[in-house]
Amino acid sequence: MSLRERQRRQIRAEIQRAAFELFARDGFDAVTTEQIAAAAGISASTYFRHVRSKEDLLLDPVREGGAGIAGLLEGRPAGEAADIALAQAITTRSTTLAAADLEQWRAAFRTAPHLLERVALITPEHRERLVELVGQRMSRDPGADSNPGLLVHLMLAAAEFGYLQWLRSTHDQGASLAVCVEGALAAVLDDRWRAKS
Repeated sequence: MSLRERQRRQIRAEIQRAAFELFARDGFDAVTTEQIAAAAGISASTYFRHVRSKEDLLLDPVREGGAGIAGLLEGRPAGEAADIALAQAITTRSTTLAAADLEQWRAAFRTAPHLLERVALITPEHRERLVELVGQRMSRDPGADSNPGLLVHLMLAAAEFGYLQWLRSTHDQGASLAVCVEGALAAVLDDRWRAKS
């Protein structure tokens, strides 16, 4: 990674941290982009070079997490069943943020409930790559057999459900993101994905 890219990521992380703190304290709708820029110690023009919208500040952590799932799946042991490998890749990616950062993000997200339905774990391009990788693990051609695509879609839907369950959870503070995601993924794990035809 180049120095410029590291600096860009550092500025973006500072903007995100400042925004999450302000959203959690004052509410998403009440916080202006100017307030976020000031809290991050940057100019408004610098803010707009790094951020498209306030909504993206809340949604990008999920999108960024989804981008790493394919790489993690590729790194799983070759003989591991497709459903188990995919579940492990998703779970691993869901636990990469520190607990304090996750809690701050959740507190910020709760002030913008209208964005909850926009939580999408992965882009269409990454979803296609996952279908290819799962097809390879299942020894099935995703173009001729719907099982690889079905498994990917079910796993991602389960993971998104786990994320939403965690984001909405106010009564059970002990239910971590990992617990919610693992519980949802467990419903999809099944021997049917492991049989070869």
